[in-house]
Amino acid sequence: MDLTSLSSIQRQLADRSLSSRELTQHYLDRIAKLDGDIHSYLHVDPEGALRAADNVDAKRANGESMGVLAGIPISVKDILCTRSMPTTCASKMLSGYMSPFDAHVIEKLQQSDAVLLGKTNLDEFAMGGSTETGYQGPSRNPWNLNRTCGGSSGGSAASVAAGLAAASIGTDTGGSIRQPAAYCGVCGLKPTYGRVSRYGLIAYASSLDQAGPFGLTVRDLGLVLEAIAGHDPRDSTSLHVDNERFSEAADKPVAPYRIGFVPEHLASPGLDPEIRGKLVEAIALYKKLGCQIVELKLPHHRFAIPTYYIVAPSEASSNLSRYDGAHYGFRSEPDKNHGSSESPLVAMYKRSRSQGFGNEVKRRIMLGTYTLSAGYYDAYYLKALKVRRLIRQDYDSAFEQVDAILGPTTPTTPFELGAKKDDPVQMYLEDLYTVSANLAGIPALSIPIGLHSNGLPMGLQLQGAPLSESKLLTIAGAYHREIDYQPRLALA
Repeated sequence: MDLTSLSSIQRQLADRSLSSRELTQHYLDRIAKLDGDIHSYLHVDPEGALRAADNVDAKRANGESMGVLAGIPISVKDILCTRSMPTTCASKMLSGYMSPFDAHVIEKLQQSDAVLLGKTNLDEFAMGGSTETGYQGPSRNPWNLNRTCGGSSGGSAASVAAGLAAASIGTDTGGSIRQPAAYCGVCGLKPTYGRVSRYGLIAYASSLDQAGPFGLTVRDLGLVLEAIAGHDPRDSTSLHVDNERFSEAADKPVAPYRIGFVPEHLASPGLDPEIRGKLVEAIALYKKLGCQIVELKLPHHRFAIPTYYIVAPSEASSNLSRYDGAHYGFRSEPDKNHGSSESPLVAMYKRSRSQGFGNEVKRRIMLGTYTLSAGYYDAYYLKALKVRRLIRQDYDSAFEQVDAILGPTTPTTPFELGAKKDDPVQMYLEDLYTVSANLAGIPALSIPIGLHSNGLPMGLQLQGAPLSESKLLTIAGAYHREIDYQPRLALA
């Protein structure tokens, strides 16, 4: 079996040299063998996956029409609601929760005849950058089990990197698809805000969250995006735009696109020298291919991290207020020693939220509640919204000059598990190059650019104007063709 791209899998399924059941069983066997060490999955559904695979095989045998992902096994981040499997957000607060409906992305995957293998691990409620804050423990990087796989969609990235799924769906609020993709040596795409419906995506920060694909190749990203994109009337932020043949974009010629870069980003003292060197090589390669290279300025980019860590926790504070132990989710046991200073109901709220949420979630709720409180709203939250607008205006100006902006995805290669868990500021700085795309609502992707001398993957990020996913896929695909990139799994 050649499982290094969705295209090769599709060819084998089409010529009947491989059945969807055989393919699905292969991934289930690898999960059983390898995921005990990696912990990329929180829940696996062998019966449901094999049943779906048999349905696709029957459709193929009968000559029926099938969806774009027919018979392909995919994993899904456990923040997207599923009726057939628990949806826990890696939190004690939602332990064992069964959603009464499917997220729009899940519906689209089912319509495309994809096979859902299971739900992947994440930072609790997608709050984190290392997939260490979840209630059921961390995921590990398949390239080095002592290293982080990134976050918050680390489980999804690791499942693709280790060959435990053919592709995966993650979510990206401040880099949570692109950063794990870079750390795990796979491709990851954050679409334009509104390109993919958020219906059934359990909210962290509603104005920033966006679901998107992971794959081993650039074309894989386009293929999965074709399946999940499209307008959804249940999501008021869903865009009324026609879907595109994104998978074809990866094979188009790149010239005469204009590619920009920000010199200050490449000169940053925190950027690993080997990553910087690879980016300089990429710029030279695009110039050789006939692209125009343009130096840019994004003057407000230096405010992206503080702006993000005001806006996102503020929205999280509001979104997570619903988890009070009364309506649904975890409820603490009664406190028999409860005093008379507060009502039993208020005491239950406090106990349930204190025991149901982990430290990082509570940290962000408190930060957001503070910035939204009377006397501080204007000084922090309102000012952050104004800076957010300036960041978007910087991008608007830049995209009048270029078709894409090239830069690093992360400043370093994957760090050791536990190294930054107790230092939130250092953890937040890992998002230095990614959060601005979410603040501006633009598409961005990360692709592998080789292995560091320490044996760990490095990533290149491309950002584009709203709805320019096809351009980004073309530019990324041209780079991989030129360097003769060969997808490889971290674990053979």
